[in-house]
Amino acid sequence: MISDFKNKEVWLAIGSQKLYGKETLDKVDHNAKQIAEALNDSNSISIVYKSVVTTTEEITALIKKINYEDDCIGLIVWMHTFSPGKMWLNGLKLLQKPLLHLHTQFNEKIPWSKIDMDFMNLNQSAHGGREFGHACARAKVQRKVVVGYWKDKAILKSIDQWSRVALAYADSQEMRIARFGDNMREVSVTEGDKVSAQLQFGYRVDGYGMGDLVAYIDQVTSAEITDLIRVYDEVYRIEESLKSENNFSLIEAARIELGMRAFLIDGGFSAFTTTFEDLTGLRQLPGIAVQHLMATGYGFGAEGDWKTAALVRSMKVMSMGQSGGSSFMEDYTYHFDEMGSKVLGAHMLEICPTVSHGFRTIECHPLGIGGKENPVRIVFDIAPGDAINASIVSTGDSFKLLVNPVTVELPEKPMPNLPVARGLWMPHPDLNTAARLWIEEGGSHHTCFSQNVTVSMLQDFAMMMDIPCSVIG
Repeated sequence: MISDFKNKEVWLAIGSQKLYGKETLDKVDHNAKQIAEALNDSNSISIVYKSVVTTTEEITALIKKINYEDDCIGLIVWMHTFSPGKMWLNGLKLLQKPLLHLHTQFNEKIPWSKIDMDFMNLNQSAHGGREFGHACARAKVQRKVVVGYWKDKAILKSIDQWSRVALAYADSQEMRIARFGDNMREVSVTEGDKVSAQLQFGYRVDGYGMGDLVAYIDQVTSAEITDLIRVYDEVYRIEESLKSENNFSLIEAARIELGMRAFLIDGGFSAFTTTFEDLTGLRQLPGIAVQHLMATGYGFGAEGDWKTAALVRSMKVMSMGQSGGSSFMEDYTYHFDEMGSKVLGAHMLEICPTVSHGFRTIECHPLGIGGKENPVRIVFDIAPGDAINASIVSTGDSFKLLVNPVTVELPEKPMPNLPVARGLWMPHPDLNTAARLWIEEGGSHHTCFSQNVTVSMLQDFAMMMDIPCSVIG
């Protein structure tokens, strides 16, 4: 699921003009190739150097090609010399891919004893970048600006993170979300305008009756179930009561996962939703099925929450290959304490095991909701450390992104009677302030929780999607 991006590229173009002559432009090209190599070596996505562009026609032709090249997910530009801004306007107003403006220069230091006007003409990034920035502002082009020496680790990291976000943006344009059943009845936050969402984000949201899913579940073979349970046993710790070869609960949970996976693969879906109010044909609410599918890269939202399912998928794409994880999440209950109030985050069953700490145990317990047989789930504590909660908020026919950094702690005491995945965290700046601002902003009770996506990455994502982003704390 998250390994299907090997051919994706970010293109690098260098701005200059013909005024300086062939010798200078050859030096620009030579320097640009070195920077491209350094960027490529440190980046999660391939950085491909395309050319030095010096005319309106060259720039416009390059941007048209970028727009229609499926493997190109974004453009990085660097003004090595002065590149008159009007040359860029025709192309910039056509650009449909994310843009990063790298404001750097090839040399790190001023060569005090050797500097002359030839050096000054070659290394004009300081004001060449400002000219390009003015052109972007006039054309109202959203872009990321990264300033600093191109070899600095912080600069390379910023470009890598932006590239990851550009990949999530590209993935969103092709994302399909399957809704198994409808939204939870009478709930407002899981609703929303799917047409507006497709126009804004690119993804398509389609609903399917449970009979469509059950038809796939019914085709699952005993051999497939045996193989999947063997995977469960290798990755997680199965409690003793479920280890019997004839344990119906675990067999049925595996059958549901295999049916879901086959349905999602056949339909080209990368995210999905379920709801406990629509389980016709299922013996139990999908628990481990959802958790294990999320762990392989699928986005998920409960109760029909397709907006959160999409964001979970996008954040998984942003953080591919990194330690930690991203998951569907919900603020469940509070621990008020004058020494620092905290949130216990969980859901009925569906928290992704990529965010776990310590033992991850497959267990089966009553749920008390949904009216079905006891569901199988993976039980664990969420790993301590810095994380974020984020939510796409629908304001009618528009959207905004809401983000709150949190610090996760291990539970103060054991919770033997709460057999679900759960995490304890302190929102920034504090619970009272964070909860008040979240509520005032209309934030969802569902969120995407991530240990490896940063606030700045989500700000970049919101900019690419052309929606506001509010950060609490």
